[in-house]
Amino acid sequence: MTVTSLALGLDFGTSGVRAAVVNPQRHLCWQHRASYPDLPAPDCWQQALFSLLEALPQDIRPQVGRIAIDGTSATVVLCDALGEAIAPPLFYNHPCPDSLTTVKALAPIHSPAASATSSLAKLVWWHQALPAETWRRARYLLHQADWVSAQLHGQWGVSDYHNSLKLGYDVGRLGYPSWMLGQPWSPVLPRVVAPGAPVGPVMASVAQRFGLAPQCQVVAGTTDSIAAFLASGATDPGDGVTSLGSTLVIKLLSDQRIEAGEYGIYSHRLGFQWLVGGASNSGGAVLEKFFTREALIALSQQINPVEATPLDYYPLVSPGERFPINDPGLAPRLTPRPDDDVAFLHGLLMGIARIEQRGYELLAQLGASPLRQIYTAGGGAANETWRQLRASLMSVPIKNAASVEAAVGSAYLALP
Repeated sequence: MTVTSLALGLDFGTSGVRAAVVNPQRHLCWQHRASYPDLPAPDCWQQALFSLLEALPQDIRPQVGRIAIDGTSATVVLCDALGEAIAPPLFYNHPCPDSLTTVKALAPIHSPAASATSSLAKLVWWHQALPAETWRRARYLLHQADWVSAQLHGQWGVSDYHNSLKLGYDVGRLGYPSWMLGQPWSPVLPRVVAPGAPVGPVMASVAQRFGLAPQCQVVAGTTDSIAAFLASGATDPGDGVTSLGSTLVIKLLSDQRIEAGEYGIYSHRLGFQWLVGGASNSGGAVLEKFFTREALIALSQQINPVEATPLDYYPLVSPGERFPINDPGLAPRLTPRPDDDVAFLHGLLMGIARIEQRGYELLAQLGASPLRQIYTAGGGAANETWRQLRASLMSVPIKNAASVEAAVGSAYLALP
């Protein structure tokens, strides 16, 4: 193992920050997690970054040769020429409906940028809402991962094509489309490179402060969801990853690109392949609406997964679905509710499993690579009953993800 052969991945997720170090054989050498400090963003991002670097063991620091950072998709900050925020950052779930009419008039109907929470909607909103004197100071539109990475390499205005998908970047042609150029806000668009591509070495001040090697390279990052996919162990076309967190998310590695906004489906570029899928509003949040986590564990163990349930649920917390049905008015279907909580939970889990099945079937109908196996991530990966219910519907092997930590996926991305 060479002196600087280790890769460091840093995950800036919704609930906290995590770090992982892997060696060239993809073995985990060290990991750490922490909360965001009680500071306004982006200051809290910077302090969280420094806390992760401070936590690195002394013997590992000089062996880190490359660093990659993932952040929440469509969390953006507008900066001046020195990288200082000129307005508070807008987070991944912040809608900008006032700019949506303008965005939809520009972006193709299937573009991931054509939504109220996209990076582009936020950029257009800033251009419309900020005072002219404030806007004149704007130089860079950066995603969370871009801004945090620049704290290490010092090069402002660089992004990756995973984060930039919802900005309107054309990941097929690897360039900004003509409709984005010449707009009054286009001068602040970042330069986009491939995720994992070297951007530059850590600044001398950073290397000295944290004991990193001067030749340690910072590479272009990714989003937290794609980092989680990279950590799963999925590597070949037909490998799917189902994540059951608060919501149900499925992603499938495919040789074919699928763009179907009418179903809530879009594709991320992954080298010469495509990561296709979508996110349902069903998921763990529905289960936790009715049961504590302790009750979920106890009741799940009492379900007989080989017995059929007569209940036909579409579990949602509130009206509205994104994928595999894209209907903002779709009503939850949670009746009739039996008196027996075990039977009720059985119906809920099977309802979520049917949504997953329908999602993968829809991807196949639209031309994605045939599903060959599924890796399970998220909190639902620990529920063996749910796995068995899913296995009764799906005709492919279902296994747990090799790692559920996005930081591990970012570390893999950083490996040469």
